[in-house]
Amino acid sequence: MIREDILAKEFVRVVSKYYPKIGELLDGCHVKVITNYWGRPPKRLRYIGIYCSDEMMPHVQVHKEVLRELADNMGLVQVVFLNASRLLRDPMSKIKQADPRLWLDLHWVAT
Repeated sequence: MIREDILAKEFVRVVSKYYPKIGELLDGCHVKVITNYWGRPPKRLRYIGIYCSDEMMPHVQVHKEVLRELADNMGLVQVVFLNASRLLRDPMSKIKQADPRLWLDLHWVAT
């Protein structure tokens, strides 16, 4: 089993190698593999989560088809785009308690 952080770095590396302009955009984002279990019996599903600021989001989403194709080729289910700025402002968010490192990374992305 490949660790999620290694898989996320490999995704960014592949994007940067074959699509350098998109790779530059991802430099301003936080890329993470999100694992989810669904169904009976539970089946593991892996997504690429791209956390971007308000300003960066439209520039990255323009390339969603390319990113989704690359994710599919790597055995990942889908690419989801998450607004880091909104997550940080959400009073119901539990990210700070659940994953403090991600919380700090999102602050870096949002600024």
